[in-house]
Amino acid sequence: MARRRNSQWQRYVVAGVLAAMVGGVGFAACGGGSSSDSAPSTTTAASAEAGSAKGKPCVARVDPLPEGAPEVPIDVGPAPTELVVRDLVPGTGAATTAESTVTVDYIGVSCSTGKVFDASYGTGDTATFGLNQVIQGWSEGLVGMQVGGTRLLGIPSDLAYGPQSPTPAIAPDEALWFVVQLRAIEG
Repeated sequence: MARRRNSQWQRYVVAGVLAAMVGGVGFAACGGGSSSDSAPSTTTAASAEAGSAKGKPCVARVDPLPEGAPEVPIDVGPAPTELVVRDLVPGTGAATTAESTVTVDYIGVSCSTGKVFDASYGTGDTATFGLNQVIQGWSEGLVGMQVGGTRLLGIPSDLAYGPQSPTPAIAPDEALWFVVQLRAIEG
């Protein structure tokens, strides 16, 4: 039961941090929970406006890496205004398409604070989701990635959450940095 709850909570975190936020839909946007499951709600731009990251530069990671996580080579300086896609380790397996369902390990760092806001590393669980269920930066940035590869994504705010804040760890208008290891492609 504890393992199942951990998996459910991880799905909420993945859904909340990676799901496309359409019309203020919250953490359960990708599914993974029934109506009896409790999940954090989103914060709107109006209630989080004072803490906006708009115009703030990216800083180096400040939090320790979770066990097994790779380094996140953030481009320190101005926040990305276009999607950054950089293969750190090229894969050798099948390549993703826009319709792929992927299994990954990942770590995410907020640009303006350098804080790790989410990671699958250290949990013992990978994350599985459709590329059509995540923020636009992931949907675009993971297409063509091959199984076994590790990719850096620098995601501008408009391809992430824009003025919305899905969690207190991500400010409104925050650019995000991810390192993603592609473990498998389903379907």
